Amino acid sequence: MRFRPCIDIHNGKVKQIVGGSLRDEGDYAAENFVSEMGAEHFAKLYEENGLHGGHVILLNSVDSPFYEQTKAEAVKALSATPGMLQIGGGIHAGNAAEFLAAGASHVIVTSYVFADGKIKYDRLEKLVNAVGAEHIVLDLSCRRKEDGFYVVTDRWQTFTEEKVSVELMEHLAQYCDEFLIHAVDVEGKQSGVSREIVEMLGAFTSRPVTYAGGIHSMEDLDMIETLGNGHVDFTIGSALDLFGGTIPFSDVVRRQ
Repeated sequence: MRFRPCIDIHNGKVKQIVGGSLRDEGDYAAENFVSEMGAEHFAKLYEENGLHGGHVILLNSVDSPFYEQTKAEAVKALSATPGMLQIGGGIHAGNAAEFLAAGASHVIVTSYVFADGKIKYDRLEKLVNAVGAEHIVLDLSCRRKEDGFYVVTDRWQTFTEEKVSVELMEHLAQYCDEFLIHAVDVEGKQSGVSREIVEMLGAFTSRPVTYAGGIHSMEDLDMIETLGNGHVDFTIGSALDLFGGTIPFSDVVRRQ
């Protein structure tokens, strides 16, 4: 179980937001924290502490007037620490190689692959052909419906028909190197982890998997280690002291 740090960028700023609040209209998001430091600062901090495999997320849509500013901030972080960070947000087969060339180790993809409510295998294969499965992280960020958790796209605004399960992940494992799972219903709320999702991820061993959402104490990390059978990695956003929270970054690093 490893700590995978994050750098979320919205409107050109490193932020922590309430995940379910993100809206394309007006580039709105309910903010938990806005940093005065740029993305490069956090990237170098993570590198100094030996934290590899973290993720940079571009939270603006490609149509947003803030997108280029957000992208430029992300590229600064990638370029400062080549091969250390993954990047997601607006990634597709046509631009994935650009981000790898800028310094990303992997590209993180959701909306390009999960479009019109279902998996687009032709797009997935184009992405694999463009950069190789070894450079792909599939983001199965999900929200709850009555019968389970379903993948959501378009910055977590649109439900798909794809139910997150071990079976789905086993099927998709041939197309990727890792999985990232945001529990969107608890993302940014510091209300505790989604036990159901972590337990499910604990039963999946074919690829590395990172859980994000709701972590608000060191005890939550113990829970993830137990429910995830020791092999579910984690990321902490709003609860980390780097982003205005109460969990000391130094304590999380020492726990590695």
